[in-house]
Order: sequence, then C-alpha cells, then structure tokens
Amino acid sequence: MQIVTASEMQQIDRETIETFGLPGRVLMENAGRGVIDVLIRTFPAIKSFGCNQSIGVVAGRGNNGGDGFVIARYLSSMGVSVSVYLFSERSAVKGDAAANLALLSILKIPVFEITDLATMAQHHTAMSHHHIWVDALLGTGLNAEVKGLFRAVIELLNSLNRPVIAVDIPSGLNADTGMICGTCIRAHTTVTFGFPKIGHILFPGAEVTGRLKTIDIGIPPHIVQGMEPRHHILTHEAIARSFPQRAMTSHKGTSGHVLVVGGSTGKAGAAVMSGLAALRSGAGLVTLAIPKSINTIIQSQIPEIMTAPMDGIKEGVWDDSLFDGIREQLRGKKCLAIGPGMGAFPETQKLVLEILRYVSVPVVLDADGLNCICGQLDVLKSLKAPAILTPHPGEMSRLTGESISDIQADRIGSARRFSQTHRVHLVLKGARTVIAHPDGSVYINLTANPGLAAGGMGDVLTGIIAGFLAQGLKPEAAAHAGIYLHGKAADALCKSQGPFGFLASEVAGALPGVIGRINDRMNDRMNDE
Repeated sequence: MQIVTASEMQQIDRETIETFGLPGRVLMENAGRGVIDVLIRTFPAIKSFGCNQSIGVVAGRGNNGGDGFVIARYLSSMGVSVSVYLFSERSAVKGDAAANLALLSILKIPVFEITDLATMAQHHTAMSHHHIWVDALLGTGLNAEVKGLFRAVIELLNSLNRPVIAVDIPSGLNADTGMICGTCIRAHTTVTFGFPKIGHILFPGAEVTGRLKTIDIGIPPHIVQGMEPRHHILTHEAIARSFPQRAMTSHKGTSGHVLVVGGSTGKAGAAVMSGLAALRSGAGLVTLAIPKSINTIIQSQIPEIMTAPMDGIKEGVWDDSLFDGIREQLRGKKCLAIGPGMGAFPETQKLVLEILRYVSVPVVLDADGLNCICGQLDVLKSLKAPAILTPHPGEMSRLTGESISDIQADRIGSARRFSQTHRVHLVLKGARTVIAHPDGSVYINLTANPGLAAGGMGDVLTGIIAGFLAQGLKPEAAAHAGIYLHGKAADALCKSQGPFGFLASEVAGALPGVIGRINDRMNDRMNDE
C-alpha cells in the first residue's frame, strides 16, 4: 500500500488540477462530502440531532479550512446545527476556500472570526457546548511548532473530551515524520484524502490520528501510476505474493542452510533463538558456530540444530584466530547471520570485519555484529553479497553518531540515508519498524505489539530473516516477510495469551501457524483465478 509525504500529495493535487484539468474546487467538494460520509457512518445519531445538539468546525485560512467550510454546508443542509470558528481574518482566505466561505454567508451559517486570544475567550462558553468537532485548522504542510492562538484552540478542543474528526490530518501533526509540533489534536477519527500520509502511520502520530479513513476524491489513477512510489505499508497480500512455494519434492537440502555465528559465555540463548527461528521459518538446515565452552548448553536446547564448536585464544570469546574455522563452516551455506550474543571485544571486532570482507552469501548483521562495525563502516563497501542490518535505535545511534532522539524524530530519513550511503538493506526496529533499501524505497510494518518489548525478540527476527534468505528470497522480500511475520506471530500470541509476558522462543514457535495462513490465502487466490 502506497503512502505519501505532504509534498508528494501536493504534487498529485497539482497535476490533477493543472494537467488533468479537474478544478481544485471539485476536489475540495469531494473531500468535504467524503468527510460527511465518514461522519454519518461513525456517528449515525447526527441524522437525528435536535436543537440542543450541535457540531463545531474549527477552520484555518487554507485549503484545509476550505474543506471545513464544505463540511459545514453539508451538515447545515442535513438540518444539523453547525457553527464555524475561523481562526483567521476573512480577508486572508483566498481561492477555492474563499468561494466556499462565501457560500456559508449566503446560507446564513454562523462563522465566528477569531484572530486573537481575547476573542477566543469570548467564544469559550459556546465552544464548550458542541457535541462533535471537525478539525479543519491546519493542514499537511505544517513543519513548525504550533504556538499562540492555534496552540490555544488545540488545547481547548483536547480538554473538552468531545470526539474530533480531523480533516486530512490532526492539526499539529507533521505529515512527513509523525512527530507532534508542540501540541496536536487528539482525533477520534482522521479522514485523509487520496493516500495515507507518513505521519498517520509512524508514532506518535499514529496515536493522535485515531481511526484512519482514506477516501477517494477523484484523483486520476494514471497520475499516481506515473509517480515512482517511495513509501509503502507492508500488507498481507504483498507478503503472500513474495512467499516461497515449496515443491512436493522438497527436502532439507533444497530448503537452504543457515550459518549463525554468535553466542558467548552468559549469552548462549541469543544464538539458540536465532537458530530456532531460522528453522521455524522453514530453513532446511541450521548450524550454529559457537564458542566451544557453551556447546553442551546449546546442544541440549534444540537437538534439530547442528553446532560447530569453536575454540579461541580466550575461553568463550570470539577472536580472529577463529576465522579459518568460520570460513570452513561457510561452505555450502546459503546465508550467514552474525552477531547475536557474540560480544564486542576488540578481538571480536577484528574477526567480524574479517568475516564480512570474505563472505560471499547474503548476511544478516545484528546485535553485537553491528556494535563490532561501529567506526568501521567502510567494511560495508567491501561486501560481496547483499547485507541486511537490523539495528534498534540505540544500535543505530552507535552506527551513525546521531542521537537516539534525532533518529526517532526522523526514522525514515535516518534509515534511508544509511541504506543509500552504505548500499545495504536497513531495518530500523521499534514501534512501526522501518525498512529502507538502497534504491531509496521505504516500507513500514504495522504488525507487532508492545509484547515484543522483551529480551531475545531481535535474535528471533534475525533468524527469521536469515531463514527466508536461505530459502532463496531476495533481500527485500526476506526483510519484508521477516518483519511482517515476526509481528504477526507476536499478534497471535497477544490474542491467545495476553498483551505481554510471552517469550521470544514462543514467537518463533508461533511462526509455522502464521506462515500457514499466508500460504492458505495464496492458495485461495490461485484457486479463485
């Protein structure tokens, strides 16, 4: 599913108006009528609103306000008592918005012009009595902190504890980053036009957006098809299309062999969970290259996994004396996962860099594997095969030198810059995980829940992605399927067990079920065709 930035949506609107010839006033009319349809479906009692019930519309001077004027006109035509609060001088309203404002005067719909805090205070009592609000104050172009009069009205509406329908985007929300610009309307429902905006999807924007409804306002399909979409939401259908279909003659040798390099004294479980997840995602064989000192522990955990015990200079510590052993273990493998529980000692860093310069199969680099390349990112330019890096914000901060707060404020930008600069696939984990690819495309995952905030979940994700790479999926598809199904498995556990407290190993155990549902849907579609 495609999502857009504010500027991309403006370009789509502009081409619709200037190239296709559909007047902007028609788009505004369609937008307003679409919001009315959602309003009625959301609050059916509107049709029977009596004289003691009313709807308030807060509007700005731009096109967002113009949409609000159309909405007010339709509400009035339905017999609903509606009042418009214009936070601007009437003379500042221009173009299509001005034309729709003029219609309100003809229809004698009350419009209260509010240009300062003193005037707003005069309307405070009246505003507090409306039962539903329509937010048409600020549009998608906002990128500065909300202050003064606009801040005051947003905070007033939030304090009234009345449902708010946001037009296109909640006022105060950055459409491109999902960050709140000082303050923001907390919407019950947001009705957006054409496509969801990035700010609706990423947190904290997703929280203030409420229920998101996307409506068609008449944008010709060929205009959208002519654009190169850069931002997408992962969907069940897209994952199903990319998923490997296994032949009846398949065997373990044709289903891929994963090598996991990881584990250390006290962190044996990280490697175990990655290996388990690789098997649960369908890999035919998994070998764990591990320190010899933890081999007995690991072999007793999962008998289906093979181990390659490594004996370094210092017991339980990875060092470059183990390189020849790793090189030997890479023979016949389809994918390398490196880092879970590995440690990041100086000698370990040296080994990881040496392995990355040598390996010729796709790599998943996570956890201590990422920590080992901090300050040595040039090694990524020497990679002979695709690499998928899976940092959480803290690891991303160490990789880039950016603060965690700066990364979280621009998750898409941070992930895309790293991916394109270093020519790797970058999975920035967290609520609404972002996947960036070297071609500049970005995907956002909507599956998963707070129950994943527990130890070992990242190790499981590493194993899932590695398992899909071993089965022959391209890096983009493996990353998408891994992220999506990791979240789906957690969602299934949340539904059956509760919102948190389930274990990383249980997420791995839930994978066959969610993969089965993916295959069932794919088979149903093929049968329908």
